Amino acid sequence: GINAEYGQHYYTTNNLSMMGRLCKGGCMIGPSILNADLSRLAEECKRMLDAGADYLHLDVMDGHFVPNLTFGAPVVQSLRDKFPGVLFEVHMMVSNPEQWIEDMSKAGADIYTFHLEASENPKQTIEKIRSMGMNAGCGIKPKTPVEPLSDLAPSLDVMLVMTVEPGFGGQSFMADMMPKVRYLRERYPNANIEVDGGLSPKTIQTAAEAGANLIVSGSAVVKSAEPKDVISQLRNVVNQYRKPEEA
Repeated sequence: GINAEYGQHYYTTNNLSMMGRLCKGGCMIGPSILNADLSRLAEECKRMLDAGADYLHLDVMDGHFVPNLTFGAPVVQSLRDKFPGVLFEVHMMVSNPEQWIEDMSKAGADIYTFHLEASENPKQTIEKIRSMGMNAGCGIKPKTPVEPLSDLAPSLDVMLVMTVEPGFGGQSFMADMMPKVRYLRERYPNANIEVDGGLSPKTIQTAAEAGANLIVSGSAVVKSAEPKDVISQLRNVVNQYRKPEEA
C-alpha cells in the first residue's frame, strides 16, 4: 500500500513536533502544492516533505471569492489518506467560509484559514472552526487593512498576510505588505504570522525581518530542481530573526 511506502510512522511523529512548533511561533515552511504537477499530486507532496517541508499549504479556491477554481474536500481527503500525520493547512479562498468547515474537518485538515473579507462574523467562523477540532487561521488580501485582523489575534492560531493578490500563482512579492507583518509582530511577539505569495530566497529576507515565521512558498520551492536547498535557505534566513530556542 502507498501509506507504508510514504512512511506513516515518520510523518505521524513529525506532525506532533510540527504542532508543537506551531504553538511556539517557530519557523515553518509550507510549500503551496498548487504550483505542483497536479496529475502527480501525492508524489509531489512526498517530494516536498522529503525536502524538509513542515506542512502542506492547500489552496482552495471557489471561482467566486477569487477568479480561479482549484479543488475541495475530496482532494484533501485523498491526500490525508496517503499522508496520515502531515500537517495540512487549507487556505480557503472562498466566499462562504462557514459552509466548508465541517467538510474540511472530516477530510482531515489541521488548520482552516479563511479570509476576513469573506466572513460576515469572523468570531463565529473561528468558533465553528475550533468546535470542529481544527486550528483557526485568518487571512487578509493586499487591499485590506491589518487592524481588523489584529483585533482577532487572541482567538487565532495563524494570521495570514497575503503578499500577492490571491487567485493565481507566480505573481511578484509585494514588499509594501511588510508594515502589516511588522504591526502584528510588534503586538504579538509569539504569534504565528504567515506570508503567502512570491516568497523565494530573493524575498525571504524582507519577510523575515518584518517578523513572518510561517512561510508559504509556491513556485520557488515546487519548481526547483533542488527543493531541499531552497527550503533550507528560507529556514536559515527566518531563523536569523526567529531563533528556534527563543520560539
